[in-house]
Amino acid sequence: MSELAQIRLLKVFIVIGLFLLVLGHYLLSYADLPASMGVTGIIICASCIAFGLMFSLPTKMYLTFLLVKREQDNRKHADK
Repeated sequence: MSELAQIRLLKVFIVIGLFLLVLGHYLLSYADLPASMGVTGIIICASCIAFGLMFSLPTKMYLTFLLVKREQDNRKHADK
């Protein structure tokens, strides 16, 4: 997999993670899912938020690492 395709894939994971975080917050705060479904509603909201964090946080760190590495490589080529 090329570096560009890998970066695009990581960006997609970040968007999915942010969407899940917002969905979990919406279900918890505005749709009042825990009140209508009980423990099952709490589990659904918590799962959305947990998977959103799992998708968004590690990919941000790895994406930052890739972009810093790419910038350093570009500077090395520019100096030559």
